[in-house]
Amino acid sequence: MTDDPAPSGLAGVTAAAKVAGARGLPPVHLWHPEHCGEIDIRIRKDGVWFHEGSPIGREALVRLFSTVLRLDPDGYHLVTPVEKLKIQVEDAPFIATRVDVLPGKDGVGDILRFETNVGDVVEAGPGNAIRVETDAASGEPRPYLHVRRGLEALIARPVFYELVELAAERDTPEGPRLGVASNGAWFPIAPAGAHR
Repeated sequence: MTDDPAPSGLAGVTAAAKVAGARGLPPVHLWHPEHCGEIDIRIRKDGVWFHEGSPIGREALVRLFSTVLRLDPDGYHLVTPVEKLKIQVEDAPFIATRVDVLPGKDGVGDILRFETNVGDVVEAGPGNAIRVETDAASGEPRPYLHVRRGLEALIARPVFYELVELAAERDTPEGPRLGVASNGAWFPIAPAGAHR
């Protein structure tokens, strides 16, 4: 009698993520399966996940998939110990939907703690930088937060407005800039005077 083979595709990703996720974030950076294909999953720039053209309505399933997401040089993949399936991501895979300002350790400085649409809690700092790109056509800012292992969250517009309200001006080699500090690191987010 032979054992049934491990499930593949969407069922395999779901099964592996459930097992690995029971112990915290799975070690996807350590998994290097030989099988590599594509699966019809797309993350829209507004953070909505789609499978075969339909939104994935189960928030728990999206959160589960987000734990096995990895960014490789050739794109985004859902990774298990036995499978690596490429997916499409229009912008950043996550959205930072909330920011809280916490007192820094030993009362020094502040900590900016973000929450994402998939349940990650991330403190901005040297290992989790905030960066802002500017759309060349519209001039609109596109702010991002590093979440883990190269994966970023687009900072939602209301959250970015909160950061601008918290920002202070500093002189930089590029001239005066508005920026925010967290965990001892300072992040420029806009030109000086942008908040006026």
